[in-house]
Amino acid sequence: MDRDKEEAFYNRSLERALQILITFNNERLSLTLAQLSESLSLPRATVLRLCSTLVKYGFLKQDTESKRYSLGLKLFELGSIVFDSFSLRKTASPYLGQMHEKIGKTTFLGILDNDEVLYIDKREDPRNPISFTSKIGTRRPPYWGMLGPVLMAYLPDNEIQRLLQKTPLIATTRKSITNKGDFFKLLHRIREQGYVIDIETAIEGIGGAAAPIRDFTGKVIACIGIAFIASSVDQKDLKNIAKEVTRTAQAISKEMGYLEERKPSL
Repeated sequence: MDRDKEEAFYNRSLERALQILITFNNERLSLTLAQLSESLSLPRATVLRLCSTLVKYGFLKQDTESKRYSLGLKLFELGSIVFDSFSLRKTASPYLGQMHEKIGKTTFLGILDNDEVLYIDKREDPRNPISFTSKIGTRRPPYWGMLGPVLMAYLPDNEIQRLLQKTPLIATTRKSITNKGDFFKLLHRIREQGYVIDIETAIEGIGGAAAPIRDFTGKVIACIGIAFIASSVDQKDLKNIAKEVTRTAQAISKEMGYLEERKPSL
């Protein structure tokens, strides 16, 4: 389709409605009409008209008292359909649950999406007094925590350089890796051993272990991880956690069609 035909089918109103929806995130769960207007650089009357339509179809909801807008249940319904049809999440789900029950700690499933770590599943004991802030749908920098380095480790070097150029390494704790050379050493170690143990590089007091999930071609398509309070585990615990997360990742990979099982040295 040439440019003239593309422009003929282009819908500005639809684009603006979609821009309204993606303005919301975990830090901006509800917004006023004025905030939406300012964020999108659109007149309030235009935003009001679009929001009213989105509310009518359930994509937005408006609080009757505060008049603030938030995302509606229609998006949850559509998201559920996407999740149900997402073969990776569907395949990994029972393994994630089994690992959570066996280890008793928070478990995550993540992928690289649009140059960010995207959490697509999570299991957490509601009785646990400590709740991890990362939820399903949360996005993090590509190098973040335990999942990021594993997902980056199996990329070509030029792709790793591109990601680090786009999102430079930034310290969030005293143990964060900010030197590119040290980060590449970490990635090399992950490729050698097939897993990573991360202690407080992203969040103070939090550790984790993660391993890659491969598809039938051998490509790393996701990462599964276990998060824990760093002070709650000793070296023996770390070894057991690393073994379990690696075993689970291999089992999911096999379900995804990957035949060769890598044997990491734990």
